[in-house]
Amino acid sequence: MRNVRLASAIAAALMAAAAATTAAAQDPAAAATSGGMRARAGFTPDPIQVRIYSGGSIDASRLGGACVGMIASAPDYEFTYTAGSFPLSFGVVSDRDTSLVINGPDGRWYCNDDAEGLNPILTWGRPPSGSYDVWVGAVGQAASATLLISESN
Repeated sequence: MRNVRLASAIAAALMAAAAATTAAAQDPAAAATSGGMRARAGFTPDPIQVRIYSGGSIDASRLGGACVGMIASAPDYEFTYTAGSFPLSFGVVSDRDTSLVINGPDGRWYCNDDAEGLNPILTWGRPPSGSYDVWVGAVGQAASATLLISESN
C-alpha cells in the first residue's frame, strides 16, 4: 500500500510539472505584444522597422536547435506575408546581445543568435506565404531593440 501511495504522489508531481511547462510555453496564437501587420511582396518601406523590448521569462533553448535567450510566452510581433519572388529577412539591431526566434508559416521554429556581431538574422530565400510569429530574445540583459523586416539581402 505504501508503494501505491508513493507512486501516486510521484505521478501527481509529474503531472503538475508538465502543466507548469505547458503554461510557460510559447503561444504563436497569442496576440503579439508589439502588434503586427500584413504585407505583400514588394512592400514599402523596406525595411519595416519595429521597436521591441527584448526578453521574457522563458528559456528559448527548450525549443532545441540554435534557439537561445530569454523570450516571452506571446510573440513580440506577427508578420503575415504574401510571398512573391523576393527573399524575406528578419533581423534585430540592439546595443545588447539579442536572439531571434520565429515560428514560421509551416509551424516550425527557426532561431538565430549572433549572425552579425551580437545581432541575429534569419532569411528565407523562397519564403512561404503565411504568418511569421517573431520573438526577440535577450541573451543576458533585456534591452530596447529594433526588429527589421526586409526583402533585400
